[in-house]
Amino acid sequence: MLPLCCADSTDTAPRPVHAPVPIVTQYATADLIGHIAYDGHDPAHDCAWDTTGAPTQSAYARWCRHMCGIACLRMALLHRDGQAPSLFKLLTGARHYNAYVQQTGGDIKGLIYAPFAQYVQATHALWPSVHPELDVRGLVTLLDAGHMVMASVSKEIRRPELEPEKRGGHLVLAIGHQDGAIHFRNPSGHTPQAREAALPVDHFKTFFGGRGISLNMLASRHRAARPLASQAPRR
Repeated sequence: MLPLCCADSTDTAPRPVHAPVPIVTQYATADLIGHIAYDGHDPAHDCAWDTTGAPTQSAYARWCRHMCGIACLRMALLHRDGQAPSLFKLLTGARHYNAYVQQTGGDIKGLIYAPFAQYVQATHALWPSVHPELDVRGLVTLLDAGHMVMASVSKEIRRPELEPEKRGGHLVLAIGHQDGAIHFRNPSGHTPQAREAALPVDHFKTFFGGRGISLNMLASRHRAARPLASQAPRR
């Protein structure tokens, strides 16, 4: 059974903030995030790396900086189902759909929205929509309709008292809009308050990159009745 905040309703009033939404960080140990972000700590030295499902410590070190979107997906699944695959199992699925591409020279391109959305729908039935252009008013409309939104923001949203150098480049999971504030979970929040946060809409806008992926939590209750092809696209 879906949480009440995800259940179908004929009520046209704004949907409540989704709850509970467990916090999932893209790094194995949340208490190390501040040191990674600001003190030059190498995440490869995290002794808890295997809790992410990574096959090796070197694989964890290579991918953890790119896992914000994967952590957002895991939070949405935990909210809906009470359980979810590990971060690296989700990453493997997303890579099978080419949502991440290893480029010549070893750089990683991703998260790429369109193939990621295809993976999310085919495998997890969250009925995503890609929004390459999304203003903050559109974001609020989606949240009020009961969607979660993987929103592209500056990574410095974790320190909202500072002006960001740029907008976008990092994904947070926006889970609702209430009393003029956008509530969200930040996979790279360096404090408990940064990981489970809310900002007034206009303040959130200063970090927002104007794009994202919405997850239709209301439609997900019909996932068993809507079969999808399970075969990934050919490489």
